Amino acid sequence: MTTGWGMDEDNRSTMSKRDLLAMIGRTAGATAMYMAMNSLGQAQASTFKGPIKLEGAPKGQSVLILGAGVAGMTAALELSRAGYNVQVLEYNDRVGGRSWTLRGGDSYTELGGATQHCQFAPGNYINPGPWRIPWHHHGLIHYCHELGVALEPFMQVNYNAYIHDTKKFGGKPQRFRHVQADYYGYVGELLSKSVKKGALDDAVSKEDGELLLESLRSWGGLDKNFRYVKGRESSNRRGWDKEPGGGLSAEPIPSDPMSVETVLRSGMWRQLGGNLSWDHESTIFQPVGGMGMVAKGFEKAVGHLVRLNSKVTTIKQSDAGVTVNYVDTKTGAKGTASANYCICTIPLPILAQIEMNVGPDLAAAIRAVPYSTSVKVGLEFKRRFWEQDDKIYGGISYTDLPNSQISYPSSNYGATGPGVLLGAYTGGTAGYELTAMSPEDRIARVLDWGSQMHPQYRAEYMNGISVGWHRVPWVLGCFGQWNEETRASHYKNLCAMDGRIMLAGEHASYYGGWQEGGITSAIDAITRLHQHVLAS
Repeated sequence: MTTGWGMDEDNRSTMSKRDLLAMIGRTAGATAMYMAMNSLGQAQASTFKGPIKLEGAPKGQSVLILGAGVAGMTAALELSRAGYNVQVLEYNDRVGGRSWTLRGGDSYTELGGATQHCQFAPGNYINPGPWRIPWHHHGLIHYCHELGVALEPFMQVNYNAYIHDTKKFGGKPQRFRHVQADYYGYVGELLSKSVKKGALDDAVSKEDGELLLESLRSWGGLDKNFRYVKGRESSNRRGWDKEPGGGLSAEPIPSDPMSVETVLRSGMWRQLGGNLSWDHESTIFQPVGGMGMVAKGFEKAVGHLVRLNSKVTTIKQSDAGVTVNYVDTKTGAKGTASANYCICTIPLPILAQIEMNVGPDLAAAIRAVPYSTSVKVGLEFKRRFWEQDDKIYGGISYTDLPNSQISYPSSNYGATGPGVLLGAYTGGTAGYELTAMSPEDRIARVLDWGSQMHPQYRAEYMNGISVGWHRVPWVLGCFGQWNEETRASHYKNLCAMDGRIMLAGEHASYYGGWQEGGITSAIDAITRLHQHVLAS
């Protein structure tokens, strides 16, 4: 007899109690870390406290904003409301920056000249950049409500989705619910044994120990004897071999849990804690129709202040104000824009290449932050086979393959006709490798990987589109990646006012990679700018 991870049971090496407890301890430590982040002050709520009020702005004061992403548009909206004369320069032919949706009919040209034409059917799309809005992103949710951007639930966790490891279970994907139920069940059983033996008497009283036992039975799906075994309790967590029904065939058949050794040695428990992290715990939203709807909301409000197709070439400041030279990317015409002050939201890899007279501290900070190698690949299929065949409605499957994860659409459940899923969202070394390929080769590689989880891929595939963020001409990376050392050395310098210039964006926040970071950064910057103007 062989176990699910491919080793003969009769010949496998025995696992000592010490090894077992050490393995559980490492896992519990990781989960505890996620849960403790808030109490330790490492995972703070958004600093957004509601609409800001910039009162008493002197007449005639002007602000030039560089970049019409979420940070730039937030600054434009609030500064124009306060009475400042605002103009915005944007490189692209649209507003929104990385708040971007690709749908049928769109074209995208990456660095190097490769152009992709999105062929998705009407209603299908992918978000190459941000795709989720956690409940605690109060600033973004506020502006969505104010600007009429409808929100719907994003399915972060689907217990019927897959966890996949090419080296375990013969490469066969496992349902998330199987791994989680069995892991929780065995940990619950182990801890209940410790309580019964008095091993925790120094930590809990006898009365609390009884409560702990009862909670473990409930949490782990244990039977009346505090065992995690095949039966009604465990099957109500992990699912049944034959589900309950009606009539003479109604009686369900319980499923067989994996062995404790199989669960632990699979390593698949590593995927269970991620959804407990501050940024990924439910409730999570998405805009109806794609993240680009956020950009459309801002565009309706302050789009008239934006000059599109404007590539900034120099940024010069003096005691009198700021002057920016730019080139029209469509006509080649050169132009100049001037204002009393400048809020610059240009991503740092681009800003580092623009001539700008700022102090050495800010200049060093701009060059100190590397950007993520993230890649996303959207795939359109003839039908939503993940729903029809695999009964997966939304959520994410995880794999050790380089595509990292597959995300299923959280809308239009049960729709007939073509459907689009996110076939890859990856970074690191895999991100570099995929970005170095042609768009066609990226999709071919992602199809190969995805077929190992969903054999339907090849027969159902229609078309796809990919975005490797290091080849996006206006970012050259997905988002800023700080570490403790660079934050200590450069973060305050990056955010500080330098003469008449201030920076804003997700890179100037502790919410890196999220739109909330751009919004809260912009609000902080324009608040400090307003205070400076009043004091001057």
